[in-house]
Amino acid sequence: MMIFAGCQSLTEDPKGTLTPVTYFKTQSDLDASVAAMYIRLARDGGWGFTSKETSYFGSDDYTTDPGLNKQDQRDFDKLAGGSTNQSMVAQWQGPWETIYQANNVITNYNKVTSTEVLKNAAAGQAYFLRGLCYYYLVRTFGPVPIILSTIDVNERPPREEVAKVYEAIISDLQTAKTLLGTKPEQGKPNKYAASAVLADVYLTMAGWPLNQVSNYALAATEAKSVIDANVYDLNTPYDKVFTTNNSTESIFALQYNVSGGLPNRRFGSSNIPLDEVAVDGSSGWDDVYPEITFFENAPKCSRTDLTFYTTLKLRQPDKTTFKLVPWNSAETHAQHPYYKKFRAGLNGDGVKETETQLLSIQPSTNKATDIMRYPLVLLNFAEASAMAGSGPTADGYAAINLVRKRAGLPDLPAGLTQTAFRDAVVYERAYEFAGEFGVRWFDIVRLQMLPKIIAERKSVENPIPTGTNISQKYIAPIPYTEMVRNPEWKQNDGY
Repeated sequence: MMIFAGCQSLTEDPKGTLTPVTYFKTQSDLDASVAAMYIRLARDGGWGFTSKETSYFGSDDYTTDPGLNKQDQRDFDKLAGGSTNQSMVAQWQGPWETIYQANNVITNYNKVTSTEVLKNAAAGQAYFLRGLCYYYLVRTFGPVPIILSTIDVNERPPREEVAKVYEAIISDLQTAKTLLGTKPEQGKPNKYAASAVLADVYLTMAGWPLNQVSNYALAATEAKSVIDANVYDLNTPYDKVFTTNNSTESIFALQYNVSGGLPNRRFGSSNIPLDEVAVDGSSGWDDVYPEITFFENAPKCSRTDLTFYTTLKLRQPDKTTFKLVPWNSAETHAQHPYYKKFRAGLNGDGVKETETQLLSIQPSTNKATDIMRYPLVLLNFAEASAMAGSGPTADGYAAINLVRKRAGLPDLPAGLTQTAFRDAVVYERAYEFAGEFGVRWFDIVRLQMLPKIIAERKSVENPIPTGTNISQKYIAPIPYTEMVRNPEWKQNDGY
């Protein structure tokens, strides 16, 4: 039996999809449904591939090939994505399938014959994942239905306003905190994971579209509770965070297992240049890499060196020797830097290479996807504590400086204004989390940064069509199939 998320089977048990008219009897029934939540979210139709980030390609830390089979991501890179985009469906489908499964657990867990501890642990995970999924849905698509119980397949609930969706998210995460323990467990959330996500939620609510600035203080409080717990740290070298699983800074991560039928395809081939071909003939997919301006604006530090891949290996006719060329060489077709931190996968199950040779390039890896890393808590606290009062605090400086120290950067200068400190944190977050599942995009959205980002964009990037209404591009369109299924819904403006 392959193992997923600690004690959860990678093979989805049919009992994990019990219908609303059935009920759970045993702990194994409950365990099967809990496992199903993670599998629905982690697989390719959810968060197992680059498609989970399709609409976030409007960010400057994401771009893709100007040709090849990358049109779905390229359209959003050009701020021209539409409702019929097929890759974007994963951003909708994965979270919704998980929400429906979480509703099964929440509705039925008390019917199970088991201990209160085990039942509460299952319910806590369900509330956490439901809140997390709604958080990604509302930031990506804006108003969405709020479905908090099992429903008939023929029901067509309306989209609810953003503020109400956030109320549901907060309620779920607060409930999760009361049900989850404090012990870190591989692949499972704990109380601190719920607080960490809550801090991020409150920080987001303080920006666009709600602009509820009173939430800065709540964000700071939730983040500080995780910091004060002293459970997580930044002792793992930056590059090792992306080549090992469940480090001491991983607060919540989705687990993967290739042999168990649940591969993570966000590492390895997806990040490798098309120009790179290994000794064994495997090659890169050229799916995602950073815009040139984003790369050029990076701080000069060891973290930057570990983040970006700037010297490409071009296989020679003998198929065993390689020519090393810079990223902007005319011998490369894209003339962009790439991401080094997403190459190796788990201890080299993505790309196996030496300094001068590529041995193999694989698309399916066992690398966990970190949804919440401790540095995000530190940076969220730094920003929120500064914005909640009249300026940066000593604790806020200490938090961001912990992240900078690991990156190989000096402490921030003292005496920054509130705005300057906020901007420094946003900049730090951009490069600490470069290329990581929408972190940069969500900062761009809540702070309405697209005009600035576009103004600094190089002309060689995928062109944004003339006349594009930038103000309408901060949220994605509802997928066309969902609009057909729900004829009473109104599509998002601009789509």
